[in-house]
Amino acid sequence: MDKRVLLDIARKAIEEELTGKKLIDRDALVAKYPELLENGAVFVTLNKQNHLRGCIGSIIAHRPLIDDLIYNAKAAAFSDPRFNPLKPDEYKDVSIELSLLTPPQEIQYTNITDLKAKVIPNVDGIVLRLGNHQATYLPSVWEQLPTFELFFSSLCQKAGLPSNCLEAHPVIYRYRANKIEE
Repeated sequence: MDKRVLLDIARKAIEEELTGKKLIDRDALVAKYPELLENGAVFVTLNKQNHLRGCIGSIIAHRPLIDDLIYNAKAAAFSDPRFNPLKPDEYKDVSIELSLLTPPQEIQYTNITDLKAKVIPNVDGIVLRLGNHQATYLPSVWEQLPTFELFFSSLCQKAGLPSNCLEAHPVIYRYRANKIEE
């Protein structure tokens, strides 16, 4: 399947919300691309003039890819709590980036040094979980937080934990992302 199909679905999902018009023919799409019915996990990231404008996604594949894509595109545009809902006049200035995720795999590690040796910067997306706290960063976040220390201290804080939360030995999962950009 052409990756532009996925970007087109995401863009039309957002446009549907803005216009109230039905633009996605789900039945026709899955007839032409049956792989859209396979469960998939996708993050949809919206950028406006190279600045984050919304990012919502699924870490675990729990519904057909087409449905996950439509839901998360709309959520990134209108439900990311960090931003106001996307306005119609902003829509044309927004670029869409999709990250199709592999299933997360737990990293077994003995200490921070061992974890550092096992994590691959710029390749691994990370889920950090400690008690009721959890956060994730996509592999692309390494571009803004290029060192292990910066990446993990920020991820700890995103989870609502102290920046040194690795000392408490949280559960760490890794996943990879196939990135598709406009």
